[in-house]
Amino acid sequence: MDKNAKIYVAGGQTLIGAALLRQLERQGYCHLIGTLPAEPNLADREQVSDFFAQNKPEYVFLAAGKSGGISANQKYPAELMLDNLLVICNVIDSAYHSGVKKLLYLASSCSYPKHSPQPMQVESLMTGTLEPTNEAYAVAKIAGIKLCQAYHQQYGANFISGIPANAFGIGDDFSLEESHVIPALIRKMHEAKIASAEFVEIWGTGTPRREFIFADDLANACIFIADKYDEPTPINIGGGLDLSVKELAELIKEAIGYRGKLRFDASKPDGMPLKALDSSKLKSMGWQPQISFRAAVEATYDWFLTNSQANVLTGHRG
Repeated sequence: MDKNAKIYVAGGQTLIGAALLRQLERQGYCHLIGTLPAEPNLADREQVSDFFAQNKPEYVFLAAGKSGGISANQKYPAELMLDNLLVICNVIDSAYHSGVKKLLYLASSCSYPKHSPQPMQVESLMTGTLEPTNEAYAVAKIAGIKLCQAYHQQYGANFISGIPANAFGIGDDFSLEESHVIPALIRKMHEAKIASAEFVEIWGTGTPRREFIFADDLANACIFIADKYDEPTPINIGGGLDLSVKELAELIKEAIGYRGKLRFDASKPDGMPLKALDSSKLKSMGWQPQISFRAAVEATYDWFLTNSQANVLTGHRG
């Protein structure tokens, strides 16, 4: 991508979208369009079509669409599925009709079958049933992959897909009901630390394993892929580190300085038993994560202490 190219990050207010904007600016891309408040309502077809027609972006990173953890997926499956389907259809179709040179769509590791061989390879997509706790959301994300491939097949559009590991980082959602596991644990343990609580309760058995990637590392990988990858086959984007929820909780507990106990509630769902990505293709192209997991957790916690409106308490790590 030329440093002066017109680049649109669809979903610039999301965790990944905001990280993409930060990294694009740091790398010297100087013509970023559609940032808030100029971004249209991506679920509104007319607004999206008008935005693309007027602004003519050359490159698009599609990081939009509502998401959430297990609780949010159980409570709002229709809302999550519909929002993602509308955003996917509106952005991809408008990108094609306005002549976008290249589009990178970000799907989700939830797109893989529940019992995929590990680490998960793109060949496993659509070969088995999905994890029931996030099936509706996963179907929508799969639709995005397939729509990019369909536009490539029918129109020759250079629309590609990436499947990231579980992302976390600066600007994350720390609400206890709808957040993903890392921000939820950070908030729970911080509040327990301030209150000198004897224990923190955590959903599930603690045994499921997840691969995580810091949002700023993921953003760097996306820019790398936009420069170097043109195949319609999706590409996995993972940092290579997978942890059990128990191991993750212990690491966050140490980073925050909470000294109480961890109590796992086995009556709550675990989700998929293991989600790790085979990112060998990306790494063979020369990309590697830049930030250690511990440093990424600490940066996320520091942001929470300084910026989270959900948390009115203050404190310091350690």
